[in-house]
Amino acid sequence: MTQPGRYLYCIIRCSEERAFEGVAPIGGADAAVYTVPHGALAMVVSDSATREYEATRANMLAHERVQERVLREFTLLPVRFGTVANSTAPVHEIQRLLEKRSPEFDRLLLEMEGKVELGIKALWRNEKVIFEEVLAENPRLRRLRNSLMGKPPEVVRREGVPLGEGVKAALEQKKSAEAATIVAPLGRIARRVQADQTTVDRMIVNTAFLVDQERQEEFDRQVALLDTELGPRVLFKYVGPVPPYNFVNIVVNWDEV
Repeated sequence: MTQPGRYLYCIIRCSEERAFEGVAPIGGADAAVYTVPHGALAMVVSDSATREYEATRANMLAHERVQERVLREFTLLPVRFGTVANSTAPVHEIQRLLEKRSPEFDRLLLEMEGKVELGIKALWRNEKVIFEEVLAENPRLRRLRNSLMGKPPEVVRREGVPLGEGVKAALEQKKSAEAATIVAPLGRIARRVQADQTTVDRMIVNTAFLVDQERQEEFDRQVALLDTELGPRVLFKYVGPVPPYNFVNIVVNWDEV
């Protein structure tokens, strides 16, 4: 029979036992989300079987929803998805973790205090329009394209390689330039900026910003201004505030606790 464990969500500054209502724990179990306090810190947990959690959409959303629920009341440090205290004394194990790493956790909580993470994704609305812009801006590529028009498909495949390579390079340059026009004004408002990989060809920005709460409205206004200026050709997706996933990720190695 498996021993009961505790699933870890995040670390907060809290010295008492308390529950978080209105949110379901990972795994869909009918269990509470609550704190395990030690000194001035606490780990937010739920009871869990000692198992590995697959990174399914349902599990990831449950993990994030608990953290977002806690964020309504506390500054938090997100713990990496899938972290479970598996020992026969999981509460004691968690308390040892909080004790051993309390200087680190205190420092990070102080850094995150009064700040929120805001995320921006920006995507070109119409890749064909962007392709035509690239040709208009690059006479050499335009001549190459025109020289291939009307030729048999096998010739286009053979002779079109330089055009394809040139367009790819020009698109990357265009993407970098347009990303800068979006990220630069937002970055001036933020404390920190973390760029993530763009996941599709037409995505030009996938960036997280750590922003003082008192400047969030200013950030909102800048996003709205960018949308007004660029909206006809760029689709903006604005997310937040969310826990500082891109700026803090607590990893636990139980062998070192």
